Amino acid sequence: MDVAGSVLDPELGDHVCLPFAGEGERIAATRLFTANGLRRGARVLIVTCARTPEETRAWLAPAVPGLARAEAEGRVVIRPAGGTTLTGRRPDPSRVLKGLSAAVERAGEDGHAGLYALVDAAWGAGDPARQTTCEAVSNPLFGERRLASVCQYDLRLFSGEAVERAASVHPIAPERAALRYAVTSRPPGLRLSGDVDLTNRQALASVLAPLEREPGEVVLDVTAMGFIDAGSAQLLAATALARQGRPTVVVCGEAVARVLRLVRADALLTVRRGADG
Repeated sequence: MDVAGSVLDPELGDHVCLPFAGEGERIAATRLFTANGLRRGARVLIVTCARTPEETRAWLAPAVPGLARAEAEGRVVIRPAGGTTLTGRRPDPSRVLKGLSAAVERAGEDGHAGLYALVDAAWGAGDPARQTTCEAVSNPLFGERRLASVCQYDLRLFSGEAVERAASVHPIAPERAALRYAVTSRPPGLRLSGDVDLTNRQALASVLAPLEREPGEVVLDVTAMGFIDAGSAQLLAATALARQGRPTVVVCGEAVARVLRLVRADALLTVRRGADG
């Protein structure tokens, strides 16, 4: 895997699953992610598990000039998984969401452009199914576009099935469809771009879930979406159905409108034509 790819230079709002096969890949990924986060003016939070913060710092310092100063200034924070409010000793979806939200708020209050979080997923290896739930419930938070996270999955610790399950709830993973999204407020809804298919459909489901509770009209602007498959289009219809008659509008180009008509989603929501992307 080429760890120098764009997944290690994410935009704020990106939630990435990154499997890796050995220490060389872990180190290269951490170095690039840290350097990119600093370049973007974000606070870089590195949550370690398989390696201690001291071990991580020892091999990261020679690779990232000025690391010691960046730590002293709070631009880089290295913490063990067990010592953070983010993870704790076992996967807990509520704890993860609260911990991430608090870390994002602190980064903003301290004057940083956002939070770049690199998390060693080994902290949840003992309960991978529950860890996958933690990943999914955190997805809506990324729609605020103040957080970018790369979750590192060690292929020596996680089974192929566990990695596949984790990747499916991340909007972005190498060699898979990539979804980006932003929360909108007037009217409430989402602006989505990229692609959705079977590989990240579960991620889309978790992003849409909060809209089911919105009391008034919601608008999904997908004019920048390049591709959506029929199964994912059905999720838009399911969201509208769960809203029990409250208006749901999808603004899209002709290609997406065609898929929505194919799955008869237009019987449950309003399809409004926007500029074709």
